[in-house]
Amino acid sequence: MTTNDIHPPRAYRDPDFMNSPAGRPLRILAEYLEPQERFEEQNIEDTILFFGSARLLPRAEAEKRLEAAEAGAGDLAKAKAKAKAKADLKMSRYYEDTRQLAFRLTEWSKELADKGRRFVVCSGGGPGIMEAANRGASEAKGENIGLGISLPMEQGVNPYVTRKLAFEFHYFFTRKFWFLYLAKALIIMPGGFGTMDEFFEGLTLIQTGKMKKKMPIILYGSEFWDKVMNLEALVEFGTISREDLDLFQVVDSVDEAYEIIIAGLEEFVVDNPGPLL
Repeated sequence: MTTNDIHPPRAYRDPDFMNSPAGRPLRILAEYLEPQERFEEQNIEDTILFFGSARLLPRAEAEKRLEAAEAGAGDLAKAKAKAKAKADLKMSRYYEDTRQLAFRLTEWSKELADKGRRFVVCSGGGPGIMEAANRGASEAKGENIGLGISLPMEQGVNPYVTRKLAFEFHYFFTRKFWFLYLAKALIIMPGGFGTMDEFFEGLTLIQTGKMKKKMPIILYGSEFWDKVMNLEALVEFGTISREDLDLFQVVDSVDEAYEIIIAGLEEFVVDNPGPLL
């Protein structure tokens, strides 16, 4: 054997190195550069961002589950299944509202006289509210974005995401960067810890001046959010200012959300792109 027969792997092709702690900076950089290149290739200038629970169902599926629960056997098991199915059916309203709102916003964005792809619907790419947003945009024949995350309970992006705009991140913080960097409007549907984390991160960046762009932020569903969190208490205890509550608006209908978002985009962005962050 000669020395010419020995071909050690190049570092960037060595999976042991690339997946090691020493390779972490390269992995992080890749999750910044690869999306950036794809967004530029696809002429994505800005997005309308939807957040919300991965657990919410389409109305048709929720109705089917309630029907099955009502036909089930066993008094106690049937009662629990029926109660859960009824709750799922009630919450399916938010799936359908998300779907309709994404549809209408996509139709509006397609009518803009602009060479780039403006105000593209973006979600976390998973099921539930994320699926509803991508689905609505797809039904309006618009391209849409899914910024997925590698999690044990989620496998790939939902089927409505435009394939060339489907992503899967390992790091939450790089995913969050791409959520907010391109966003020009933010719609927060009912959700859990992740949804609240994303909502408060956006508010924090605006409140502290780290994100300088102006954008409409919608908190959708007063019945849900009034029960889940009491932001008025933060004012009462002096931990935020009264003006901080003006950073977002609470709405209960697709029409109201649509009007606020369009008005905000037309005022702040359509003819004046302004800063990205």
